[in-house]
Amino acid sequence: MQDVGDIFHNQILVVAIFACLAAQGLKLIIEVIKNGKVNIRHLVTAGGMPSAHSALVGALATGIGQTMGWSSPEFAIACLFAVIVMYDAAGVRQAAGKQAKILNQIIDELFQEEHHVSEERLKELLGHTPFQVFVGLALGIGISMMVSSVFGTS
Repeated sequence: MQDVGDIFHNQILVVAIFACLAAQGLKLIIEVIKNGKVNIRHLVTAGGMPSAHSALVGALATGIGQTMGWSSPEFAIACLFAVIVMYDAAGVRQAAGKQAKILNQIIDELFQEEHHVSEERLKELLGHTPFQVFVGLALGIGISMMVSSVFGTS
Protein backbone atom coordinates (compact mmCIF):
# COMPACT_ATOMS: atom_id res chain seq x y z
CA MET A 1 0.00 0.00 0.00
CA GLN A 2 3.02 2.27 0.46
CA ASP A 3 3.48 2.27 -3.33
CA VAL A 4 0.17 4.11 -3.77
CA GLY A 5 1.29 6.77 -1.29
CA ASP A 6 4.52 7.22 -3.22
CA ILE A 7 2.54 8.40 -6.23
CA PHE A 8 1.60 11.57 -4.38
CA HIS A 9 5.28 12.25 -3.64
CA ASN A 10 6.17 12.25 -7.33
CA GLN A 11 6.65 15.98 -7.83
CA ILE A 12 6.72 15.76 -11.65
CA LEU A 13 3.37 13.96 -11.70
CA VAL A 14 1.79 16.30 -9.16
CA VAL A 15 2.98 19.44 -10.97
CA ALA A 16 1.78 18.12 -14.36
CA ILE A 17 -1.66 17.34 -12.95
CA PHE A 18 -1.76 20.75 -11.25
CA ALA A 19 -0.92 22.45 -14.58
CA CYS A 20 -3.76 20.54 -16.25
CA LEU A 21 -6.22 21.53 -13.51
CA ALA A 22 -5.03 25.14 -13.63
CA ALA A 23 -5.71 25.24 -17.39
CA GLN A 24 -9.19 23.80 -16.85
CA GLY A 25 -9.84 26.45 -14.18
CA LEU A 26 -8.65 29.17 -16.55
CA LYS A 27 -11.12 27.93 -19.16
CA LEU A 28 -13.94 28.58 -16.71
CA ILE A 29 -12.64 32.07 -15.91
CA ILE A 30 -12.15 32.94 -19.60
CA GLU A 31 -15.68 31.76 -20.43
CA VAL A 32 -17.12 33.86 -17.59
CA ILE A 33 -15.29 36.92 -18.95
CA LYS A 34 -16.40 36.16 -22.54
CA ASN A 35 -20.02 35.23 -21.87
CA GLY A 36 -20.75 36.82 -18.51
CA LYS A 37 -22.04 33.58 -16.96
CA VAL A 38 -20.63 30.59 -15.13
CA ASN A 39 -20.80 27.23 -16.87
CA ILE A 40 -19.27 24.60 -14.60
CA ARG A 41 -19.09 22.21 -17.56
CA HIS A 42 -15.97 24.08 -18.72
CA LEU A 43 -14.08 22.47 -15.83
CA VAL A 44 -14.30 19.07 -17.52
CA THR A 45 -14.70 19.71 -21.26
CA ALA A 46 -12.13 19.26 -23.99
CA GLY A 47 -11.26 22.14 -26.27
CA GLY A 48 -11.14 25.83 -25.52
CA MET A 49 -8.55 28.24 -24.18
CA PRO A 50 -6.02 27.20 -22.92
CA SER A 51 -5.31 23.59 -23.84
CA ALA A 52 -5.18 21.54 -20.63
CA HIS A 53 -3.58 18.65 -22.52
CA SER A 54 -0.77 20.94 -23.64
CA ALA A 55 -0.33 22.32 -20.13
CA LEU A 56 -0.07 18.77 -18.75
CA VAL A 57 2.49 17.50 -21.26
CA GLY A 58 4.41 20.79 -21.18
CA ALA A 59 4.77 20.58 -17.40
CA LEU A 60 5.59 16.88 -17.62
CA ALA A 61 8.39 17.36 -20.18
CA THR A 62 9.77 20.38 -18.34
CA GLY A 63 9.78 18.56 -15.01
CA ILE A 64 11.57 15.59 -16.55
CA GLY A 65 14.09 17.89 -18.21
CA GLN A 66 14.73 19.66 -14.91
CA THR A 67 15.22 16.47 -12.90
CA MET A 68 16.66 13.96 -15.36
CA GLY A 69 18.59 16.39 -17.55
CA TRP A 70 17.81 18.14 -20.80
CA SER A 71 19.81 15.58 -22.80
CA SER A 72 18.34 12.51 -21.08
CA PRO A 73 16.41 9.81 -22.94
CA GLU A 74 13.49 10.43 -20.56
CA PHE A 75 13.28 14.07 -21.62
CA ALA A 76 13.40 13.04 -25.29
CA ILE A 77 10.52 10.60 -24.74
CA ALA A 78 8.48 13.24 -22.86
CA CYS A 79 9.08 15.82 -25.62
CA LEU A 80 7.99 13.45 -28.37
CA PHE A 81 4.94 12.47 -26.32
CA ALA A 82 4.11 16.17 -25.87
CA VAL A 83 4.42 16.85 -29.60
CA ILE A 84 2.05 13.97 -30.41
CA VAL A 85 -0.52 15.15 -27.86
CA MET A 86 -0.35 18.76 -29.04
CA TYR A 87 -0.52 17.77 -32.72
CA ASP A 88 -3.60 15.69 -31.98
CA ALA A 89 -5.22 18.54 -30.04
CA ALA A 90 -4.65 21.15 -32.76
CA GLY A 91 -4.95 18.87 -35.78
CA VAL A 92 -7.07 15.76 -35.59
CA ARG A 93 -9.49 16.80 -32.84
CA GLN A 94 -9.96 20.29 -34.25
CA ALA A 95 -10.78 18.80 -37.66
CA ALA A 96 -13.29 16.43 -36.04
CA GLY A 97 -14.91 19.44 -34.34
CA LYS A 98 -15.24 21.27 -37.67
CA GLN A 99 -16.83 18.17 -39.21
CA ALA A 100 -19.28 17.95 -36.29
CA LYS A 101 -20.26 21.59 -36.84
CA ILE A 102 -21.00 20.95 -40.52
CA LEU A 103 -22.97 17.79 -39.72
CA ASN A 104 -24.99 19.71 -37.13
CA GLN A 105 -25.85 22.34 -39.76
CA ILE A 106 -26.96 19.61 -42.17
CA ILE A 107 -29.16 18.06 -39.46
CA ASP A 108 -30.69 21.48 -38.68
CA GLU A 109 -31.55 22.00 -42.34
CA LEU A 110 -33.02 18.52 -42.68
CA PHE A 111 -35.32 19.04 -39.71
CA GLN A 112 -36.76 22.15 -41.29
CA GLU A 113 -38.32 19.79 -43.84
CA GLU A 114 -39.54 17.09 -41.37
CA HIS A 115 -37.04 14.34 -42.20
CA HIS A 116 -36.64 11.31 -39.94
CA VAL A 117 -33.00 11.59 -38.94
CA SER A 118 -31.62 11.52 -35.41
CA GLU A 119 -31.79 14.95 -33.78
CA GLU A 120 -28.78 14.25 -31.59
CA ARG A 121 -26.25 17.04 -31.91
CA LEU A 122 -22.55 16.29 -32.16
CA LYS A 123 -20.01 17.91 -29.89
CA GLU A 124 -18.28 20.64 -31.88
CA LEU A 125 -15.64 21.84 -29.43
CA LEU A 126 -13.18 18.95 -29.49
CA GLY A 127 -9.82 20.42 -30.37
CA HIS A 128 -7.76 23.55 -30.09
CA THR A 129 -6.38 26.26 -32.30
CA PRO A 130 -2.58 26.33 -32.49
CA PHE A 131 -2.65 29.45 -30.28
CA GLN A 132 -4.66 27.63 -27.58
CA VAL A 133 -2.13 24.78 -27.70
CA PHE A 134 0.78 27.23 -27.44
CA VAL A 135 -0.79 29.01 -24.45
CA GLY A 136 -1.40 25.67 -22.73
CA LEU A 137 2.20 24.64 -23.37
CA ALA A 138 3.51 27.97 -22.02
CA LEU A 139 1.28 27.60 -18.95
CA GLY A 140 2.59 24.10 -18.24
CA ILE A 141 6.22 25.09 -18.69
CA GLY A 142 5.72 28.20 -16.55
CA ILE A 143 4.08 26.28 -13.71
CA SER A 144 6.82 23.64 -13.74
CA MET A 145 9.56 26.30 -13.73
CA MET A 146 7.85 28.23 -10.91
CA VAL A 147 7.46 25.15 -8.73
CA SER A 148 11.09 24.24 -9.38
CA SER A 149 12.32 27.69 -8.40
CA VAL A 150 10.11 27.87 -5.30
CA PHE A 151 10.97 24.39 -4.01
CA GLY A 152 14.51 24.33 -5.36
CA THR A 153 14.15 21.02 -7.15
CA SER A 154 15.92 20.94 -10.47
